[in-house]
Amino acid sequence: MTGSQVCVIIAARNAARTIPAAIASALREPEVAEVVVVDDASTDDTAKVAQAADDGSGRLCIIRFDVNQGPSFARNAAIARSKSPFISILDADDFFLTGRFGELFAGADWDFAADNIMLIRDDAATDVSKIVAPRFSADPEFLDFERFIEGNISRRRVQRGELGFLKPVISRAFLDRHGLRYDENLRLGEDYELYARAVACGARFKVIRSCGYGAIVRADSLSGRHRTQDLKRLADADLALLAIDTLPEGSKAVLRRHERHVRDKYRLRNFLDVKAEQGLASAARYALASQSNLVPIVRGVAADKLEALFRHIGFSKHRHVPPRRFLMTATSAASER
Repeated sequence: MTGSQVCVIIAARNAARTIPAAIASALREPEVAEVVVVDDASTDDTAKVAQAADDGSGRLCIIRFDVNQGPSFARNAAIARSKSPFISILDADDFFLTGRFGELFAGADWDFAADNIMLIRDDAATDVSKIVAPRFSADPEFLDFERFIEGNISRRRVQRGELGFLKPVISRAFLDRHGLRYDENLRLGEDYELYARAVACGARFKVIRSCGYGAIVRADSLSGRHRTQDLKRLADADLALLAIDTLPEGSKAVLRRHERHVRDKYRLRNFLDVKAEQGLASAARYALASQSNLVPIVRGVAADKLEALFRHIGFSKHRHVPPRRFLMTATSAASER
């Protein structure tokens, strides 16, 4: 690829502290033709701070919403505003590592191209412009539907690393050809749903292990503050995917597993909400209403109580969270030679 062909989309809400670094990391990449920031009804100075990060190249555009619409709506609005043939999503508290797009655009046999993500604890993030990732192999692999869905089923006591966290460069032509956009009913898992639907439509989803995206892990991130109903909507999105006639039975089987996985999380969260709002008796009635409710609730409550006990006696099953880790395991390029 030559020239500037990428539109970087940043949906932001109350991100005044972090968005300058995000914008700067995008504007320094020569392949970036546009940076579209959507201020989704922030109550801080996000829009003003974002404008101050303009480098004078004419590539920065800021859209401001007066009413919060959610990340899917914001991203779709930015896609509609932009003109570039490729789209790259950047969260407002994350950043690109220098030279990211060069390796992603190697080869032309893809519709989505994603690289590894460096996950950095908030207290370990200093000057992100100086962060450099180890050299990992850039040999490509391609995700099929079943592998992608399976890679989004999280497990207790295992550090999160679902493939739905990937931030690929996306071909606008593929999205337009198949009428794909972000599901505006979703405020959780909107990336996962778009990627899954795209792969179901035949998208060639390339993944390389080399790292070009830095994600700051914060306890107060938007993805960590999802509502109980957001889990239900995500499980319902899986049911909509199951209605795709062309999906083979093997793909539907793993999709059903993911739907049950998310639905069980919803049932447990809903039980805890009912208990907090209406009392234990009402929560018990909800749990006993069906076996589908009871089993995940009992399992989840038991696991939470056990983990609390371990913490109380000074032994936690949770692994130590390192200052930096990577979404996908990889071997350094130097060790392969």
